Amino acid sequence: MTLHTTIDSPLGELLLVGEESATAKGGTALVSLSMPGQRHAAVAQNGWTEDRDAFTEIAAQLRGYFDGTLIRFDIEYAGGGSDFRQRVWKALDTIPYGTTLSYGNIAARIGAPRAAVRAVGTAIGANPLLVVRPCHRVIGAGGALTGYAGGLDAKRRLLELELQSAQARTP
Repeated sequence: MTLHTTIDSPLGELLLVGEESATAKGGTALVSLSMPGQRHAAVAQNGWTEDRDAFTEIAAQLRGYFDGTLIRFDIEYAGGGSDFRQRVWKALDTIPYGTTLSYGNIAARIGAPRAAVRAVGTAIGANPLLVVRPCHRVIGAGGALTGYAGGLDAKRRLLELELQSAQARTP
C-alpha cells in the first residue's frame, strides 16, 4: 500500500511517500521525498492513503536534520532504479554531513570512468529522496553549485545549514 503525508520544513512543504514495511523503523519505507518547485516531483495519486502517523519516525529525523541536531538519517528506503543508479545513490549516502564531492568523485567512487560523469549526473538527478539521500552535497568540479532537482536555492540552503551546524559542533 502506498502511503503519503506532508510536513513543513524550511524549504516549504515536503511530500513524503512510502510503503508499509515490517523491517522499517516506524513501519514505513520511504519511496520519495519531494519539495516545492522540484522537477519531476511526486504528486499524491488516487489510491494512495494519507497517513501522517506512518511517517512519525521519518518526520522526526527530518526535523532533527533541519534543526542541526541530526547529521545522518536512519531511514529504510524502498527499492527502485537501475543497478547503475543504485550504485550512484549508494555513493551519495557515503558523503559526510557538511562536505561536498564532485560528480567526478562520485564516478570514481563507483568505479566508473571519467567519461561517465554525465551519466552519474543523470542518476543523481533521478534521486527520488531529496534531502535524505544527500545529492545536494554533489557540486561541479570547480566548486560551482550545479544541478539540483529542488533548485539551486534549496541546494545552497541545505549546504549552508550543514556547514553552519558542522561549524557549531567544532570546538
